[in-house]
Amino acid sequence: MPDTPILELENVVKQYQAPDGSAATPVLRGITLSIAPGESLAIVGPSGSGKSTLLNIMGTLDRPTSGRMLLEGRDLADANDEALAAVRNRRIGFVFQLHHLLPQCTALENVLVPTLAPGATRSAAEADARTLLARVGLADRLAYRPGQLSGGERQRVAVARALINKPAILLADEPTGSLDRASAEELGSILAELNHADGMTLVVVTHSASLASQMSRRLELKDGRLAPVA
Repeated sequence: MPDTPILELENVVKQYQAPDGSAATPVLRGITLSIAPGESLAIVGPSGSGKSTLLNIMGTLDRPTSGRMLLEGRDLADANDEALAAVRNRRIGFVFQLHHLLPQCTALENVLVPTLAPGATRSAAEADARTLLARVGLADRLAYRPGQLSGGERQRVAVARALINKPAILLADEPTGSLDRASAEELGSILAELNHADGMTLVVVTHSASLASQMSRRLELKDGRLAPVA
């Protein structure tokens, strides 16, 4: 394995300024974390502990108040919004609790959306999309629109979409939170299989003990700090 971590956080602090100008509210209090290539990590913790904030910083959707975030050894602190958008499109995959699929597009078309940036080869991208949808068990749903799919199937389309550009890391924010138990277990198994089979680096924020148990490392975010799960 390469020596360079996929992602590093160095003393990351996040505070939110109160609208009335009073003291800022601390959410993250000096997070230091290193994630190795191919690792799977679950971050658990109580509601409101800042788990989604932390994941958004990892995915460059938000910036820390102080501290550094490095992706594949690159310090992104001084990157402008355009550069960060390019990083998100090519190197980071996202899966959210709500699938955010385009309702007018088929499953295949939704998976292809991130490939529409200039320079993408349409035929190769479509072949990759078909392969990904088959891997998540949707080979027979390519032409279905989101409204014709179950909640679990829609979330599996979202996973395929997140992987279409072959990102360095996949970030999942409560990916099973809106699913029934059977669908949640199925999606968790798919994520774990992708991690094991492909060496895909995976970070999951979750309340699900079952999903967290499938990750190789588990950390708890509490009072703005990370600690190993006992």
